[in-house]
Amino acid sequence: MQSDNMRMGTLISSCVALGLDLECVTDRERNLIQEVFPVEVDVPELRAQILKGEDPLGDMFCALRSSTERRAEGQTFTPHEIVEQMVSWAANKAVPVRVVDPGTGSGRFIIRALKKFPSAKGIAIDTDPVALLIARANAHVCGLSQRIDFRLCDYREALIEKINGVTLYIGNPPYVRHHNIASRWKEWYAVTAKSLNLPSSKLAGLHAHFFLKTAKNMSPGDIGAFITSAEWLDVNYGSSLRKLLVGHLSLDELHVFDPVSLPFANAQVTGVVVYFSRDAKGNAVLVNRVKSPSDLGNVYKAVRVDRLTMETSARWSSVGRERKKYPRGYVELGEYFRVRRGTVTGANKIWIARRGDVDLPESVLFPSVTKARELFAAGESLTSDLELKCVIDIPFDYQSLDDDSVARIERYIAYAQSLGVDRGYIACHRRAWWSVGLAEAAPILATYMARRPPRFVRNCVGARHVNVVHGLYPRADCADRDLKLLVEYLNNNVQLSDGRTYAGGLTKFEPKEMERLMVPSFDVLREGS
Repeated sequence: MQSDNMRMGTLISSCVALGLDLECVTDRERNLIQEVFPVEVDVPELRAQILKGEDPLGDMFCALRSSTERRAEGQTFTPHEIVEQMVSWAANKAVPVRVVDPGTGSGRFIIRALKKFPSAKGIAIDTDPVALLIARANAHVCGLSQRIDFRLCDYREALIEKINGVTLYIGNPPYVRHHNIASRWKEWYAVTAKSLNLPSSKLAGLHAHFFLKTAKNMSPGDIGAFITSAEWLDVNYGSSLRKLLVGHLSLDELHVFDPVSLPFANAQVTGVVVYFSRDAKGNAVLVNRVKSPSDLGNVYKAVRVDRLTMETSARWSSVGRERKKYPRGYVELGEYFRVRRGTVTGANKIWIARRGDVDLPESVLFPSVTKARELFAAGESLTSDLELKCVIDIPFDYQSLDDDSVARIERYIAYAQSLGVDRGYIACHRRAWWSVGLAEAAPILATYMARRPPRFVRNCVGARHVNVVHGLYPRADCADRDLKLLVEYLNNNVQLSDGRTYAGGLTKFEPKEMERLMVPSFDVLREGS
């Protein structure tokens, strides 16, 4: 097996051997070339593969860096079939004189676009010198290097000059979660959003930053085609991006991949393709449900959604989807149940334990569902709590307990305090930092985030639950038979499309969304049983 140094040597040697112009590379790229030990490569074979439309250098890059490493930098390469469909859309829209690829990677978008538009010039931007060398080499083999301005920089800092004629912005903006975005860039996002009269959130991912920068760059008549993770369609931070698309960027088409479809190799990400045209507002937006890359070009099942509907919809993953028609006698689940999140402990390693692992009285140990998989394993009824861990929930007035219990509890509180648990965010916002405050047992428990529909389970043992699952609390007394019939119906009929899609292909059901699920009334359920 090759070491990473050998892989890097092979990759850089391949880029150089393919004949890229070494006079034009940046100092960081030149240092990379000088640092590796030259390796002999099969240049004719590499050229042949590249000219056939393959990406052997990009494949080497993916072998060199694990999917985890690339995910941290937002380096997810787009399948060629999707690239082709996005470039074809642009060709049907306009004849650009310039193409901007803001996160070029191995150059798949910029190269395909310049082949499609032989009179256009390009700007290829990336922060990774290895990726930029790959893009240079690929472009050189394809005879396009003289038409591309390669820039090793952050797209948000790039100066995109104004020109006469249409510019196409196309690519796959990197998906980097807000946790990995520096505070200065979060501030940049807030200031830039404000300049366009948009709300902003510090939770926005890097792809949202790229849309915002593109909006600032674009001139009237310019067009754009981006593929991203689909998370922003529904989440709160995505409201800024949604407003940007229906306003400044003038959304033309929205192609939403099915949650079970994973458009990117080695990445558990649900995708969405967005086509937009600066200031060219139409009356409607084309919304297409996509099950495979080939469906991007098949819009015969797509629907046209009034732009006002897009502007006023809080969730976009369900926009344009045909509403299910329910017979008489169906009601929202929320008419029967309140759906509540589970308790947040603030320190699971301290407040969740197995019996026997902690020296505490039984009265403060509550068997609880602490992992969603416990519900998936339970079937439709949780009938035993023997395998469940316990949540340690010390009452506020624990000092009224017997002396032995008080002594054991206070030893545990002191232990937790020695670990700094009392200084945690959740602990600081409790009436007593050491009292978790579990909710009462819910008769029905439900998972709410997975790559499959939620699982509803009757809680026959009165287990408590933490925030990995939801609890369904009846608004009025329910017979056990009615609970059983309802759980059977929910498990057989709730679909992924009823929830909201997040990055990673996960679908989430917020409590209010779960309450809006349509279910037969108890009378209808009894009649059908």
